[in-house]
Amino acid sequence: MDAPRSDVHLIALLRSDLLEADFTVAHLGELWGEDAAAALHRGHRVPAIRALGHAIRFDPAAVLARAFVLGLPVAAADLARALPSLGVAGAEQLGLCDDILTPLVDLRPYSFTDAWGEANWWIASDLGELSTGRELSENHVLGVGGASLTLSGLMIDSSARSTLDLGTGCGIQALHASRHSGRVIATDISERALDYARFNAALNGVTNIEFRFGSLFEPVVGELFDHIVSNPPFVITPRGEGIPAYEYRDGGLVGDALVAEVIAGAAQHLRPGGIAQLLGNWEYRGTQDAFDRVSGWLDATDLDAWIVEREVQDAALYAETWIRDGGTLAGAEFDRLSEAWLVDFEGRDVMRVGFGYLTLRKPVGLRGPRLRRLERLDGPVATGLGAHVATTLSAYDWQASLDDHALSRALLTVAPDVTEERHYWPGDEHPAVMNLKQGGGFARSYPLDTALAAVVGACDGELSVAAICAALGDLLEAVAGALLAEVLPVVRELVTVGVLQRPEVG
Repeated sequence: MDAPRSDVHLIALLRSDLLEADFTVAHLGELWGEDAAAALHRGHRVPAIRALGHAIRFDPAAVLARAFVLGLPVAAADLARALPSLGVAGAEQLGLCDDILTPLVDLRPYSFTDAWGEANWWIASDLGELSTGRELSENHVLGVGGASLTLSGLMIDSSARSTLDLGTGCGIQALHASRHSGRVIATDISERALDYARFNAALNGVTNIEFRFGSLFEPVVGELFDHIVSNPPFVITPRGEGIPAYEYRDGGLVGDALVAEVIAGAAQHLRPGGIAQLLGNWEYRGTQDAFDRVSGWLDATDLDAWIVEREVQDAALYAETWIRDGGTLAGAEFDRLSEAWLVDFEGRDVMRVGFGYLTLRKPVGLRGPRLRRLERLDGPVATGLGAHVATTLSAYDWQASLDDHALSRALLTVAPDVTEERHYWPGDEHPAVMNLKQGGGFARSYPLDTALAAVVGACDGELSVAAICAALGDLLEAVAGALLAEVLPVVRELVTVGVLQRPEVG
C-alpha cells in the first residue's frame, strides 16, 4: 500500500476542508465524549462508532472521524459533503481512500501547546490493526503514539539554527522542531515514512523541513546541528528467519547496539553547546547494572549526559510487549516469536531491559566538570518536561561554575512548586520523617534531616547559605563551618534539579 501523494494543490484543498469541518481534537471529543475516547485509547472503537452514528447526518467531522480515525467505509454522498473542495475523486487521487471508499490511511487531528503557543495539526499514518484487523506490515508507518508524545514533551524548544530529526517516521518530531528551528533535516531509512512525513508537513503548511533517505547519520555526513531529536528504532529484536523486522522500531542491530551508535553519532554531529534528546533501551546482562554499560558508551565521547531510566521490564515481559505491538495475539505464532526473543536474550545473558530518556550535550570549550547524571525516576511526571530539562542544564552549569566559597555566598529561594511533608508518630513532638516534594519536573522527593530542613526553610533570598548556617549554628548546637560543609553538596543538588533557585530565576 502506498503512502498518500504529496500533491500540493490537492493537499491545499484537503486542508481547507479539514478547517471548515472543524476536524480538531476538541471537536471530536465533543462528538464522542470522554468514555468513548478512553475506550478508543484502549483499542475499543464500538463506543465511538455508536456515538458518531447520528452525528454523521449533520456533522462533516463525524464523517471524517468514521473514515480516517476509526478506519470504516463511508457513503460517497457523506464523504463528498465532508470534503466539498477536495471531493471524492480528489480523496482517491491523494490516496486517502480507494474507489469503494474504504480508508487507506489514518488521518487524525493533533493538538498541543508549547512555548510558541497553541497549535492544531493533522497527522497521517498507516492504518493500525484496530482498523485492518491484521498484523502490521514490516514497512508500517506509525502515527503519534505514546513514545512520540513523550519525546515531543521532552523537547527543548529554545531557538536553534538547525535541528536533525533522526528516524523521522511520520514526521511528528520534525514538525515540532520546525517551530523553534530555522532549518530541520528529517531522515529515515523508510521511503514510505518519508512520503508520509512530506505529506504531513505540506498538510500543516510547514516549509522549513528537508527530508533525506538513509540510515542513522549517513544522510548528514560532515554536518553539525544545534539540536538533534530522535525516537530511533531501538527495540531489541532477535535476528533470524521469520522474525518481523518492523522499520519503525527495528534498527537491524543486535541487542541495544543501536542506542550506543546514536550516542556516538551525536557526539560527531553536535555543534558546541548543541543538545541531543532521544529515547532508548539498554540491556541488563547477568549481574551487571545496565548503567555501567551506558556509562561506557558515554565515556567514549566528550558529551555531557543526563540519563533517566523510567521503566524496567523482565526479558519475558519485554518480548511480550513488542510481539503484541506488531499485532500478534496469543497462539502458535506468538509462542514461536516469544521463544526466539528469549533465546536471543539468553545468548547475551540479558535478564531485564530498561527504557528511558537521554539528554546529551556537546561541551563548549574546556569548561568545568562534565555533567553525568544517570538516575532512575519511575514516578509520575508533570507536563512540560522540556522546560524542566532546559532549566536543569542551566542550573547545573551555574552551580558547577562556583566553588564552595562562592556558592556559600549565594542568595537562594525555594521554588514555588516545592512543599515539605512531615510525618509524626502519634503523640510525638518531633517528626519521624521529613521530605521535600517537588510538584513539577520529575516530582522528586528528597529526605531531610533537621539541619538541612532548617537551611532550606531559611532560603528566602535575603540571607546567603553561609549566613544561614552561621545563624543556625548556635540554635542546632553545631559548628557553623561544619554545618556549611555538610549541606553544600546537597545544596548543589537541590539547585541543579530546581528545588532551590537562583535569585534571577525565582
